[in-house]
Amino acid sequence: MNANTQHKVHKGLNITFITLLTLAILVIFLSPFAFMVFTSLKTQAQISIVGAPIWPAAPSSFVYQGKEVEVFKVPLGQCDGFEPGDTTVRGLAIAKKGRTSSLFVDPDNLDKGEFNCNVSWRALDRDWKFSPTWENYVEVWESIDYPRLLWNTFFYAVVSNIGTILSCTLVAYGFSRFRFPGRDFLFVVLISTIFLPAAVTVIPTYTFFQKIGWVGTWLPLIVPTFFANAYDVFLLRQYFMTIPRELDEAAMIDGAGPLRVLWSVILPQSYPVLMAVTVFHIVYAWNDYFGPLIYLSSNRQNWPISVALSTFNGIYGQKPQLIQAGALMALVLPLLLFVAAQRFFVQGIVITGVEK
Repeated sequence: MNANTQHKVHKGLNITFITLLTLAILVIFLSPFAFMVFTSLKTQAQISIVGAPIWPAAPSSFVYQGKEVEVFKVPLGQCDGFEPGDTTVRGLAIAKKGRTSSLFVDPDNLDKGEFNCNVSWRALDRDWKFSPTWENYVEVWESIDYPRLLWNTFFYAVVSNIGTILSCTLVAYGFSRFRFPGRDFLFVVLISTIFLPAAVTVIPTYTFFQKIGWVGTWLPLIVPTFFANAYDVFLLRQYFMTIPRELDEAAMIDGAGPLRVLWSVILPQSYPVLMAVTVFHIVYAWNDYFGPLIYLSSNRQNWPISVALSTFNGIYGQKPQLIQAGALMALVLPLLLFVAAQRFFVQGIVITGVEK
């Protein structure tokens, strides 16, 4: 084997190893999500049965003498009329339960009649069949008025995102393109607010909004987004700084003012970072629980899905299949948004975090 062939084999083994390792990590990472999906499709009966499969299933049953009886996997060697050493396992319908032995019938051979098997039916495995329970989603949809909650959450996410994009774009444009005394110091002060714990500002901000009569409305949650935030301003500023200033100067020679430069030069080249900020904020607003909880607790009609699901989980704590169904329904739209925007999202994060 020459050196070139050895290099190709070594390279192929490395690629195979990296691929398998990536797949293993992906399986581990997605396993909680798969568990959520499986649980949301289970019945309460399956959850309460010890030894039930992890996937949504229902125990097989058989109608015998007008009654629906359960089907168990029974080793035929323990049953009368079969070879004692027979290790074959077959699904048999139980006709009469007993402590140490029970009567069974073969659903495929009813002419054989009832026969005794020297097994404890409690120790037998049930014969499960795949049976997803889609009615769980219907029950959640009707129980918590899901369309109204979806609209409230969508309204909060979209309107606050508009405020975030408008305000953060203007502030980031100022920090990246204009020179004024104390610019760098003010930017450092702005960024330092990221390290300020949110719990420190809860009481004074709540007191202020209560004094002006905004508690119980959307205003405390939406209006502050029109005054920018440090995290998104930082991302936008870093991206704007990657755009050559020569483009601004060319536009100014043609008579463009600062806002015209922003609209015609900066923003058309900033779709990746704008999409990243959009995804970040919509996911944040969609998952926001504490803000709506303290400001909308007295106005149930305006509750977003995060607050309603928490209340729903408290009521239906004994029905995990409904809790997981509700959580999965709330997850669908942000997940679709991320999948649709992931190319721009990743590009915006890479450029703002690496180039500057």
